Amino acid sequence: MKKDKLQKVGVSVIALMLAFVTTSCSFRPPLSEEAKKLEREVNATLKTFEKTTGATKVIREAKGVLVFPNVYKAGFGLGGEYGEGALRIKGKTVDYYNTIAGSIGFQLGIQKKSIIIAFMDKDALRKFRDSSGWKIGADASVAVIVVGAGGSIDTQITNKPIVAFVFDQKGLMYNLTLEGAKISKIKK
Repeated sequence: MKKDKLQKVGVSVIALMLAFVTTSCSFRPPLSEEAKKLEREVNATLKTFEKTTGATKVIREAKGVLVFPNVYKAGFGLGGEYGEGALRIKGKTVDYYNTIAGSIGFQLGIQKKSIIIAFMDKDALRKFRDSSGWKIGADASVAVIVVGAGGSIDTQITNKPIVAFVFDQKGLMYNLTLEGAKISKIKK
């Protein structure tokens, strides 16, 4: 009799532990207003990008996609740029990041652009996520996609481990480099 009671108690304890683990692992704290706004901007950027470029295959095949909806660059001799974005894996945001870069040379004014970085290789995505601060050009090489004749994308370059698209309201921008941009994880 004691053995039966002990088994029932044991089963109950295990069931309770499983319920606790399941609910605590699936619980996600509510997003801040700032994070909700960034999520809306990321969604809009991806829709605009796919509509203007037709590059849905690249996004769909990527192991992870880092989207910076608004990267602002300002300069008067010395320049700098900053933007915040979200890393999505299988369509779900897993982390938030910022990008910071500086430049020297003739520049005047303010520019806004969007950047999408597609990790086409699992290992490249893992190295990015494991880094505490990732610098383009030093920690990884990123192939910036250039627009071909008639607005087509050079698909030969999309077989690289990491590819990036830089665009503004008019479409993809050419002759840009992301070299030196530092990307770091942030909390939202």
